[in-house]
Amino acid sequence: MASTQKHILHVFSSLELGGAQRRFIAYVQGSQAKHRHSVYAMDGIYDALKLLPGIKAPNDGKQTIPKGNTLAAVKACRQYLKDQKPDLLVTYNWGATEWILANKYFPICPMIHIQDGFTADELSQEIHKRRLMRAFAYKSCAAVVVPSLSLEKQVRDNWGIKAEKLKFIPNGIDTERFKGPANQNFVRSLGLDSKKPIIGTVAGLRPEKNVGRLIEAFSEVEDSSPECQLVIVGEGIGMAALKMLAERVCRKGAVFFTGSLPHPEYILAAFDIFALSSDTEQMPLSVIEAMATGLPIVSTNVGDIAHMVAQENTEYIAGKDAKTLAKNLSALLQAPKTAREIGLANQKKATTDYQLEKMINRYDTLFEASFR
Repeated sequence: MASTQKHILHVFSSLELGGAQRRFIAYVQGSQAKHRHSVYAMDGIYDALKLLPGIKAPNDGKQTIPKGNTLAAVKACRQYLKDQKPDLLVTYNWGATEWILANKYFPICPMIHIQDGFTADELSQEIHKRRLMRAFAYKSCAAVVVPSLSLEKQVRDNWGIKAEKLKFIPNGIDTERFKGPANQNFVRSLGLDSKKPIIGTVAGLRPEKNVGRLIEAFSEVEDSSPECQLVIVGEGIGMAALKMLAERVCRKGAVFFTGSLPHPEYILAAFDIFALSSDTEQMPLSVIEAMATGLPIVSTNVGDIAHMVAQENTEYIAGKDAKTLAKNLSALLQAPKTAREIGLANQKKATTDYQLEKMINRYDTLFEASFR
């Protein structure tokens, strides 16, 4: 570890609470390096900082980097870097690319880029102009970090990042945090009946998460399991539309929207099955948390999920349609002993492979190397 404190500036497209933001929070809270961390969110949303009271939003959360004009944004980013003088710039995903361009020539500080995946407009394939820009910009970074094997291959093949710069760092969590029982007072406060089967998900309510697909699948599951309940944990622009869909196709009172929960462990252990219906993922923290809780996973076959879960669970990671999700959810609801055995296998794998301390140590080592 370095003997002097360094300043690390982290730039996100948004600090709305999602997977990358939750990983950032866990890293800052758990790192032994004790460097000074600051943040910038391109959209001016800093919701995640509620969980990190030691870090304040710059400019009182007011957006100061212009949108819609790349040249003006690059100039503003460079001026911000000159003013702040960070020892390391860490950028996250496409939304922070202007910062890399601003620091590419006559760099003010070293750079590391972390790529977690792609947004809804690049589900089927990368936008050509963005692919070219990524290849041009990210080669300037000391390292490009990815959390999944599928993304590692894409970055290597499409962007030409050299092997010595491409770093695979799997996500990690505090697995012990998720091994306790559910908070029954909280479960009851939501109106849930813990004696009846519960399917649950944790996801941002954005188009690429396609929670509507899960609601449609659940409406089919209700035919054979009429007492089943669906819990949707998360916030996002799709909330209103998803509530309308649930009211239209599902049994009244069977679908529960909790909003974003800073402590998902309060409710995860109340689930019988964890479900994910995304169009795209890489290595979702929500799946690791569900595994650590001891839950079986039913998911679309996206990203690394089939590789993440225990071998016993892989057959339930399939397809990208509501009918396949419904079939697999129904199969596990009708075989609770099998579901419990799969959940225990998932818990063992999460404890072995996805420890938070291991992930934090790898980021600490990477950041330290960039200061030299």
